[in-house]
Amino acid sequence: MLGIEVAFTTEVSDFIKHEGPKLTYTKQALQNEFFIRSHSLLFEQGINDHSIKVSDWNGVPCFFPVGDKSSIPFDIFAASFYMLSRYEEYLPHVKDIHGRFPPKESVGYVNDFLTLPVVDQWAGLFFNALQEKFPDLIRSKRTYCFTPLIDVTSSHAFAYRGLIRGISGFFVDLSGLKFTRLLTRIGVWLRFKKDPYDNFDFIGILLRQYKAKAIFFFQFAEYGTYDKNVSPYNNAFKALIKSVADHFEVALAASYASFGVPKILMEEQKHLAHVVNRPIKASRMRYNRVDIPVSYRDLVDAEIHNDYSMGYTHELGFRAGTASPFFFYDIYLEVQLPIKVHPFAVHDYALLKEKSTLDALKIMTPLYQATKEVGAHFNVVFSNELLGGEKALIWKETFQKHLAQFSK
Repeated sequence: MLGIEVAFTTEVSDFIKHEGPKLTYTKQALQNEFFIRSHSLLFEQGINDHSIKVSDWNGVPCFFPVGDKSSIPFDIFAASFYMLSRYEEYLPHVKDIHGRFPPKESVGYVNDFLTLPVVDQWAGLFFNALQEKFPDLIRSKRTYCFTPLIDVTSSHAFAYRGLIRGISGFFVDLSGLKFTRLLTRIGVWLRFKKDPYDNFDFIGILLRQYKAKAIFFFQFAEYGTYDKNVSPYNNAFKALIKSVADHFEVALAASYASFGVPKILMEEQKHLAHVVNRPIKASRMRYNRVDIPVSYRDLVDAEIHNDYSMGYTHELGFRAGTASPFFFYDIYLEVQLPIKVHPFAVHDYALLKEKSTLDALKIMTPLYQATKEVGAHFNVVFSNELLGGEKALIWKETFQKHLAQFSK
């Protein structure tokens, strides 16, 4: 994060001879160097249930305190590793109905710092402390980056869905007395109306207007209980994906059925790559289902090296305590996997309880400001079906205004 090159040594003589900036990470300082007293976590094998007691460091929450003799009041390396490795998700916990780690069990939520990119903030404060001791030390400049993530798990509400699915949907609407939806369905079938989920021209115009480099995640999977997109064999659907890929990056919205089944994940990635005629480099898991560390092993096996699922669907915040992309470390294997995790801070489903566009932007703004202050990545997930749902006008306004405010 700081862009400072370092060298490591366990030889005391080499350390003492070094004349430049230096620090020790151990239980006892050697001389008057910058000293961080180490917590036990990074010297252990496997997983242990560590007690988390949160304190304050210059206005930023921190944990793993190490006493007065340390140059900073906590073990920044152990605490950062705890957050970035998702250490707490290895510990026993009760998963939700979709097999996900509940946000309300996270150390960030429990201690009220989920909406802060604490690891990025720690890094900035750490550099300030280092520079006090080593005034000539220089860090690399970080640049704020904004990326809208467009989730397309339902490209169309009524069009291209096949005869059987169309008829069954018709009778479901009829039996539920959903007459407005019924009329819209018929209008789409007769081509009097545009499909409510077909907002790709609208999205594209706004993205180009605000020069936002978005990523479109298309589900390209067989029909299932939680996978109800248009058939991957539909030529019109393939043409849509190709047209989007002409202007924006296209990635895979992995299906619910692919969770824990690498073979299905590989097939979906392969077939989508064939449609856009280029490798698929990134993915998002359906419902943000990330099973640590298995899901990332599966993505590596499928040759997907960028994941955008690190966040919570119904809770705003930084699941891994950071707004910066990072390589995932598998604690069980004790190895860094070749997959970069790109955390998102906001999923539009977490905004459903807000009554207006103004309320939605108001609750998002502190996360944006915190991200911009540390020069990190503000990733926001917008779902295609909400932009075409019952409150489409509100969601379209929210989408437009969030681009206007956060792309700067």
